[in-house]
Amino acid sequence: MKRRQRGILTGMPFMANLADQTFVDDLGRRVYLSKPPRRVVSLAPSVTEILFAVGLDAEVVGVTTFCDYPPPAKTRPKVGAAIPNLEAILGLKPDLVVGPDSIRQDVLAKLEQLKIPVFVLSAKTLEDVLGHISTVGRMVGQEPEARRVVQGLRDRLADIRRRTASVRRVRTFYVVNTDPLISVAQGSFIHHMIETAGGENVVGRAQTPYPKVSVEEVLRQDPEVILFPVGVTEGIPEAEQQFWRRWPNLSAVAHNRLHQIRGELINRPGPRVIDGTELMARYLHPDLFPTTGGAKAR
Repeated sequence: MKRRQRGILTGMPFMANLADQTFVDDLGRRVYLSKPPRRVVSLAPSVTEILFAVGLDAEVVGVTTFCDYPPPAKTRPKVGAAIPNLEAILGLKPDLVVGPDSIRQDVLAKLEQLKIPVFVLSAKTLEDVLGHISTVGRMVGQEPEARRVVQGLRDRLADIRRRTASVRRVRTFYVVNTDPLISVAQGSFIHHMIETAGGENVVGRAQTPYPKVSVEEVLRQDPEVILFPVGVTEGIPEAEQQFWRRWPNLSAVAHNRLHQIRGELINRPGPRVIDGTELMARYLHPDLFPTTGGAKAR
């Protein structure tokens, strides 16, 4: 994978070195657009949320089966799930496809062969997410709206950082999956969310963004809070959450700080990750984040 040129995605002056219709994605690929696209296909829920957030609607002509927000996304033609249906994508005649870095290489190669622009996003920090919103807004001719959205999110993020700047970090464990047990570490935007919310990710120094960890390692780290994503289509079942109560001396169990958090606010690197970060901060530092206003805790 080619090294990403970060300045392009975060709106830094380097953008001036490229033509207005040239964009560089997170795989280092240059994507050329002669005009703002009018038929866009999304290959991830986070992408769909970004497209609608910057002001598109009818222009979003295809989404995945997991794309359930905002409500209009549910009405759009489906192009598959984790594995996109190439034939369905082609049938929608898109002039832009936007997807995650998990896109299958054979699908990417075929779309490139057919001269269909494909822009790939890969967020490793919250700043990356904001940069993606800005870049997508420019690509689709919605730069003013994208700028407004990003500024609002940036203001909220600054408020979270201000409140947590001098607090004691709360040892936190986030459960991505239980069998095998998988969490998040440096290189993952969720790890960055935990740190921003005033937490200390107990497995944050692992060498991969989504490491497999052992129960023994988690017990050694003794997290004070354990967070479980939950939701209709994604999340950790209740029985698997209760597994941790086998260890009553574990700090999170002893103080009853096993919390559910809406998975779609955490696992999707789109505009709602700021909602997710606020919820995290509320669970980690309830005295600093009242429950009135903002994102609602579960």
